[in-house]
Amino acid sequence: MNQLQVINQDGRLLVDSRDVSVMTDTRHGHLLTKIEGYIKILSTEPNFRLSDFFTESTYQDGTGRKLKCFLLTKNGCDMVANKMTGEKGVLFTATYVTRFSEMERELKAPNEIERFLYNPDTILQIAQNWKAEQDARKELESKIEADKPKTLFAEAVATSQDCILIGQLATMLKQNGVNIGQTRLFNYLREEGYLCKSGDRRNLPTQRSMDLKLFEVKEFTVHGNTGIRVKATPKVTGRGQVYFFNKFLKTAS
Repeated sequence: MNQLQVINQDGRLLVDSRDVSVMTDTRHGHLLTKIEGYIKILSTEPNFRLSDFFTESTYQDGTGRKLKCFLLTKNGCDMVANKMTGEKGVLFTATYVTRFSEMERELKAPNEIERFLYNPDTILQIAQNWKAEQDARKELESKIEADKPKTLFAEAVATSQDCILIGQLATMLKQNGVNIGQTRLFNYLREEGYLCKSGDRRNLPTQRSMDLKLFEVKEFTVHGNTGIRVKATPKVTGRGQVYFFNKFLKTAS
């Protein structure tokens, strides 16, 4: 008895005469005859609109035949219920009144999306997210602008075939925002295992550095009182310049 289906048809709440016949234990054909009688009477009075009570419709049965039915408004249900007596009439009246009221409340209440969008907390969160996004964008643009000299430096060095002295690398790093001088750079390279710490090979590249192709060793002759001596000095390759530049840039950031 409580399973009466109320449908929303273009804003009008309606029930099918077939459901009404089941709930009232009335043959559908008999109910249609009654409704047609009500319509005939209502048609004689111009102050009443038939659509405020009943709307003619059709349905297909199990064999595919197109058969007649009516869609009833709440007023139409009132008219049918008023002619009924006994328990079934009372239960039908209580059911359709309840279901129509429920549907009317659902139509008046905002749906879940509207409740979400018009919630003050939602509006505040959207505004905060927008501001955070704008701030992050500005910060990124500022960083890109600040990193331009370093980026240009790295791109230029990567394509360079020239080797430079470690002192020159220290100067370039300092010009690009890394606070380091020649002495500190030498100490760093020795402590991190890029240059040998002691012995005849002090300050010359370790085998690891040579394998990574970070340095080349340039030999030169020195004329002195004891004769001619051959000395060696490390030079940073183009690949090594990019390697150390990126290493110090990440540390600085």
